Amino acid sequence: MKSTTRAWTVLTMIGLLCMSGGVVAAAETTKPGLSGTISISGAWALYPMVVRWAEEFNKIHPDVRIDIAAGGAGKGMADALARAVDIGMVSRNIHPAEIERGAWWVSVTKDAVVPVACEANPALDRLLATGMTKETFASIWITGEVGTWSDVVEGGAPYPVRVYTRSDACGAAQTWAEYLGGTQEELLGVGVYGDPGLADAVRRDELGIGFNNINYVYDAESKKPVAGIEIIPIDLNANGTIDEEEDFYGGRDEIVEAIAGDVYPSPPARDLHLVSQGRPSRPVVVEFLSWILSEGQAYVHEAGYIRLADERLARDLARLRGSESTQEQR
Repeated sequence: MKSTTRAWTVLTMIGLLCMSGGVVAAAETTKPGLSGTISISGAWALYPMVVRWAEEFNKIHPDVRIDIAAGGAGKGMADALARAVDIGMVSRNIHPAEIERGAWWVSVTKDAVVPVACEANPALDRLLATGMTKETFASIWITGEVGTWSDVVEGGAPYPVRVYTRSDACGAAQTWAEYLGGTQEELLGVGVYGDPGLADAVRRDELGIGFNNINYVYDAESKKPVAGIEIIPIDLNANGTIDEEEDFYGGRDEIVEAIAGDVYPSPPARDLHLVSQGRPSRPVVVEFLSWILSEGQAYVHEAGYIRLADERLARDLARLRGSESTQEQR
């Protein structure tokens, strides 16, 4: 009799949990039925964001496997066009020749490239106070006219400016070059592979200068610049000093706000895209991209990226689902 009573008590408690939403809420966190594998490669700029999206999507669809590899925007585009992956991550404008070869894309978020120097740079204090103009950056990376730190800032030591760029075909280098009036192929400096590699090269060289996507120079937890790296402020009005309205590099949230408000220029800020060979048709890929353009946007700001306008996201979502057939040229 006691065993029967205990069993009835347990069943009653389970029933109350169900009625209160304890069990029901847990069941609603996953959606059975969607399965398969999605392969993604490309831009370092998008890699942290897509990893976060994949993690959150897997909480809803645990039977979906998402393989993600960074390797530069050029690799992402090439892999997508060759159908070597389902989705390519691209952090630059889509070229007309790529559209002719079948490139189809949705824009999913925005970030920016920033110039960086070593924290141990002997001219750092003066550099942070005066910043550098676009023309000075161009004299370093495009023409090579600036050769020493004394050429960069008044009172700087006559030590050589050691210039770093990217060795892989990437959106960061193309975007930075576009800001300076050139192309990636025209950028001077020692070529280094990948965002992490370039940041590390500058960190180790007190006379070094480079550029990085913002999520590789700000710590994800503290949202402060990573140890050993300093972001070089851009003197936007070229008055020889960093005014209060130009001083937004102290934390990731500050620069994200500046990018969102178009205070930080575009380029080197730019939209980020997910590309495929033709409009995707596999249900698992369509569902993942649909989720990114809708529910997935909830994670954009906390991951250190900038959300695009709702109308634009809705337009790309409609294109993805086949409601609009034309690809807008951006």
